[in-house]
Amino acid sequence: MSQRVGVIGAGAWGTALAQMLASDGREVTIWAYEADVAEAINAERRNPPYLPDAALADTIRATTDLADLVDIDIVLAVTPAQLLGEVLSRLPKSPRDLVLCSKGIEAETGRLMNDVAREASPGSAIAVLSGPTFAHEVARGLPTAVTLACEGGAAQWERLAPAIARRTFRPYYSDDVTGAEIGGAIKNVLAIACGVVDGLALGQNARAALIARGYAEMQRFGEALGAQAETLAGLCGLGDLVLTCSSTSSRNFSLGKALGEGRSAAELMADRTTVAEGAHTAPVLARLADQGDIAMPITAAVNAILEGAPPRKVVDRLLARPLTAEQAADQTDLA
Repeated sequence: MSQRVGVIGAGAWGTALAQMLASDGREVTIWAYEADVAEAINAERRNPPYLPDAALADTIRATTDLADLVDIDIVLAVTPAQLLGEVLSRLPKSPRDLVLCSKGIEAETGRLMNDVAREASPGSAIAVLSGPTFAHEVARGLPTAVTLACEGGAAQWERLAPAIARRTFRPYYSDDVTGAEIGGAIKNVLAIACGVVDGLALGQNARAALIARGYAEMQRFGEALGAQAETLAGLCGLGDLVLTCSSTSSRNFSLGKALGEGRSAAELMADRTTVAEGAHTAPVLARLADQGDIAMPITAAVNAILEGAPPRKVVDRLLARPLTAEQAADQTDLA
């Protein structure tokens, strides 16, 4: 008997994952917060607010009642990171595989999503799906590769991989849940920084340098939290960083570009249909880096811009930092 699959969250990414999972004819249940979104998916096979160009499979069934997921074997959680704990606490408790697809750090507590999920959904076997993915491309069936990090190791992987993999959607195994989460959270902040560079018209050299130095920040933070360096060098770290730092299809890059062009963070966040998670992650990431004495100047710069500092002045401060070795024994000497 095939495993039953469900998705929590009918934004662009959740809808794209549901469409991917249904591409082989499998029945997929997707939970939507908004009743009109659920109605549109069921009646029109569309999700106009979040993924308007995708024609959705007939085997996707939308609901606004989390109780409809009670007997689902594998649940992909795709809610905004700051809402994950609240939503999962309302999910009927049942032994299941819970695959976290939200990228962020809980602002109030500084917890990664796997820690949030473990408390909110006791008894679930936790995994993390992360990697270089744009929702509209996954929905179209374009080739995509991701990291599937399994807290339960190889046994959980052998359960999940066949249920999630499709011809054009290829998961790669990891047992490093922490690393997979850190890569996905930090790349959103760095994508905002790259967008600012683009909005200020600072050129391709600056963006390439920022990606490389941002990756160094990701490595330092990951090392401090026990992530494996190999994980951050893979799809869910460097791969996702390169994708989201290079395209206006990234919500975080687009936010940064608008900030660089002179619009305010408050105006942009109030006006966005979809969530740029990096804007929520930057303050808590900057705080955790400061508390842990982890050198993350780019993260601090993004946080300053989100708080209202003029982007060009923030960039000037970064450029005025003391010269140093690219690799140093003491992480606090790294820029």
